[in-house]
Amino acid sequence: MSKDKPAVKPAVPMKAAIIPVTPFEQNCSLLWNSDTMAGAVVDPGGDVDNILAAIAEVGITVEKIVLTHGHIDHAGGAAELKERLGGNVPIEGPHRADAFLLRGLAAQGRQYGIAGSRNVEPDRWLDEGDALDIGGQAFEIKHCPGHSPGSLVYINHAQKFILMGDVLFRGSIGRTDFPYGDHDALINAIKTKLLTLDDGYGFLCGHGPGSTIGLERKTNPYIGG
Repeated sequence: MSKDKPAVKPAVPMKAAIIPVTPFEQNCSLLWNSDTMAGAVVDPGGDVDNILAAIAEVGITVEKIVLTHGHIDHAGGAAELKERLGGNVPIEGPHRADAFLLRGLAAQGRQYGIAGSRNVEPDRWLDEGDALDIGGQAFEIKHCPGHSPGSLVYINHAQKFILMGDVLFRGSIGRTDFPYGDHDALINAIKTKLLTLDDGYGFLCGHGPGSTIGLERKTNPYIGG
């Protein structure tokens, strides 16, 4: 082996499990290091009993709760989950621009008939350029507004894996028909921050099946596929 090309250390083995929650069938996920069993709950929108049952079944140690954005189906159960995990597990994300959504979760719950939704403020707001660690694995943060003002995407380059939230879906994109939605901003974020990645990056999105950057580049009608 050439001395100027040191061996690349293998990526930390990460595993994921999906727990569909709320009537919106949101993909709440567990993400953990299969060596240490330490990890995170991503987007606990509700149905906290089901999330806790999945945590117990997998046997992970939850080090943090991570939010991609402030909509009720992604964040409505965060406060309850933190409390039931003992109150010491920090909530990280989303971007501060979604603070108004997180302050209105209880009202959203009443509107959509989702019992138990509670307002929440993260222990740590995140922004592009900040560092996020899940189970010892680094995730790059991209601020991708449009679906919501504070939507964040989390990218693990070691395993070419993305936590996408509701920014990009298989064959579709996040809704922008909210009063605060911005279609042009969403398309710009996808094209300038996500489509710059190579085709091999796979992603877990907030609803429905996952996909890859390559597939969406070629076939997604909203972004020129």
